[in-house]
Amino acid sequence: MQHTMSSAANSGTAEQYNGFTAEERAAMKEHAQEQKKAATRRGSRAEKDAAAERDVLAKIAEMPEADRVLAERVHAIVKAAAPDLTPKLWYGMPAYARDGKVVCHFQSAQKFKSRYATLGFSDQAMLDEGTMWPTAYALKELTAADEQLISALVRKAVG
Repeated sequence: MQHTMSSAANSGTAEQYNGFTAEERAAMKEHAQEQKKAATRRGSRAEKDAAAERDVLAKIAEMPEADRVLAERVHAIVKAAAPDLTPKLWYGMPAYARDGKVVCHFQSAQKFKSRYATLGFSDQAMLDEGTMWPTAYALKELTAADEQLISALVRKAVG
């Protein structure tokens, strides 16, 4: 879709629309690389899943300490609560999928220069409750109660 500049923009009084941010473009490039890498993997389903989990753990290891601590805990919680979900990278971030479709994901604060990390759930998650429900949670640190809530949410998400 092409964007046209308003008359204010044409007069030089407004900034020109530049599309995606550098971080968004980088995430899209990472996603394309992840897709290519996954498509070229050889071996059994279990071997492919193990390789994908190694990629996730390597990406977590690269994160700044605050994000890394959160991501490691979220990874452990998701693996314990829903062992059938497969870890994979999704736009350069840890995600957990069923039948190749992401159910939940972790996004580091550093990824988009945010003040908090996020645990998000896709439309594949069975979190439906009434006519409105949260699909993302801000994470700054995790208490024992937070970990229990995440575990319950993940179990509910997978049905």
